[in-house]
Amino acid sequence: MRRCDGARVRRCEGASACLFALAMLAFGGGAARAQGPGLGTPVSEAEIAAWDISVMPDGSGLPPGSGTAAQGAPIFAAKCAVCHGASGKGGPNAALVGGAPLTSGIDTTKTIANFWPYATTLFDFTRRAMPWTQPRTLTSDEVYALTAYMLALNGIIDDRDVMNAETLPDVRMPNRDGFVVRFPEKTP
Repeated sequence: MRRCDGARVRRCEGASACLFALAMLAFGGGAARAQGPGLGTPVSEAEIAAWDISVMPDGSGLPPGSGTAAQGAPIFAAKCAVCHGASGKGGPNAALVGGAPLTSGIDTTKTIANFWPYATTLFDFTRRAMPWTQPRTLTSDEVYALTAYMLALNGIIDDRDVMNAETLPDVRMPNRDGFVVRFPEKTP
């Protein structure tokens, strides 16, 4: 026996507990671990697919659908203007339109035209996170229409351009070359 801070402690207690734990893992703990604790239910492939909505810069992952700026204007007025202002120039939340070139300094307001590198990123973010109070409630057609509307407000596309899985990746954003490319094989 040895003394530790005034208490008598067996030298082998710690070692015995560790050996017991290792034996349990080696001779039986694995079976219990494989079965799991019995909580919840397994996730189906369909459930995973519903959340696997990533869109890459080259457009892979874009869903079927389409939209124009004219179709996006009333959706923006109903679901986006309360936060971003009637013309997208800012409200309680960020401005989406305008903004000086980023070369003006770090405090420059970042908008779709002067910051976002890919139109597909705008689609992906809008589909995942907007409207802020009800994310993931927009249909694919609504997201294409809103994306077209925001791109048109910024003068990046024409009001009559149709955005879909084929045309959206071809939109050349003004700040496309302002980022280090993470997925060069996925860049158009």
